[in-house]
Amino acid sequence: MASSTITGVGSGFDTVGIVKALVDAEKAPKQAQITKLQTTTTTQLSAVGTVKASLETYRTAIAKLNTEASFNGLAGTSSDEKISKVTLGDKAASGIYALNVTQLATASKVTSQVFEGSSAVVNSSGKDATLTISQSDNNYDVKIPAGATMQQTRDAINTQLQSKGISANVLTDAHGSRLVISSQTTGKGTDITLSGDSELATGYDAGKPPLNAEYTIDNVVMESTSNKITSAISGVSIELLDTKPSTITVASNTTTLKTSVQSFVSAYNALMTSINTQTKVTATGDAATTTTGALTGDASMRQLVNGIRNELLQNTGGSTVGNLAQMGISTDQKTGLLTLDDSKWNAAVATPNGPTEIAKVFTGDTGLITRMTKATDSYVGTTGLLTTRASDLNAKLTDLTDQQKTLDSRMDTLKTTLTAKYTAMDGLIAKINASSSSIMTTLNSLNNPKSNN
Repeated sequence: MASSTITGVGSGFDTVGIVKALVDAEKAPKQAQITKLQTTTTTQLSAVGTVKASLETYRTAIAKLNTEASFNGLAGTSSDEKISKVTLGDKAASGIYALNVTQLATASKVTSQVFEGSSAVVNSSGKDATLTISQSDNNYDVKIPAGATMQQTRDAINTQLQSKGISANVLTDAHGSRLVISSQTTGKGTDITLSGDSELATGYDAGKPPLNAEYTIDNVVMESTSNKITSAISGVSIELLDTKPSTITVASNTTTLKTSVQSFVSAYNALMTSINTQTKVTATGDAATTTTGALTGDASMRQLVNGIRNELLQNTGGSTVGNLAQMGISTDQKTGLLTLDDSKWNAAVATPNGPTEIAKVFTGDTGLITRMTKATDSYVGTTGLLTTRASDLNAKLTDLTDQQKTLDSRMDTLKTTLTAKYTAMDGLIAKINASSSSIMTTLNSLNNPKSNN
């Protein structure tokens, strides 16, 4: 399809095109500036968000490692995890323990009288009733509406009391249905009793009383209200699962220690890689050209990296393994990432009290993880430097949007003004052309001899 050009009636010029060209020429420099700033700011905002997320991930990762259990070089095992499970905490020490469980801790469970079915009405009194469920020193009142069924009563109990560790269910057989109320709390003295003016409070079966767990460790008789034992062996938590004997072993395990150290190295490298991606300068092509990251030269990134790296170089007081280099951890000069040398690591572990001394480097109030956390505190959170930086960039984008609106409005006004001027010019030329044509017609008639006859 052929294009058409709208020209002035009087001048024959493409006045619309002229106006557009003039407006575009006026707009181009400022538009290029706004567009460039919007692109740069958006890219920087995304980069700041990436670094912020990476830093928070790093802090979370090292926080999980900042316990003696992570770096104590010990591992806890059970000879049969179907009988008992072991978890190590702080203050654990090497040892082997004979565990014999004779009784597991149990919880209280009561059963109501039998009703005709799960849809049977359990409150036929014609008015609201109250079922009081008591356990230890706690009393919980559950409202049973008039005409409520067993299913509705179960739902009412679960809605109100599951957060208290008490739940209800319905059991049905050939004889009918009954409501069973159970507790998650185990041990003697945690019996559930029912009272109140509800039909459910009469004729219920209290079942067997709750029991404590009974067991021996190295033939020492012990007892617990729970099957999860946290204080019998210092620094060792044991979960009792069956009434059989098993052996608990807490022994040195340098593999566990190395795994924790490697986890720290990996978390650090992930953070540095994220920052490097946003700040690096890369040479491209044959010529001396380069591309830069969104945050290349950014002062806050330099401060963050310097603050973290400074902590790597500090010695940890109280440890004969004073710094990371002594255990084989070094920094790659090109990438800034950490590497772990196996031969140096093995030598450090083999020194007297090696695992303990290595643990001191990382944990405690003056350990590397605590210092790293403090060094990055000011960058995170709702008032942190990275959040503030992101807010500033968002404000800049808002300002650029306002500048774009102002520019568009100014260009619309310029277009209207120029269109009016060129329209007026074209009208004037049309009048001049019309006058010129009339004059020429008159002159031609005067110069024509035939017209005088």
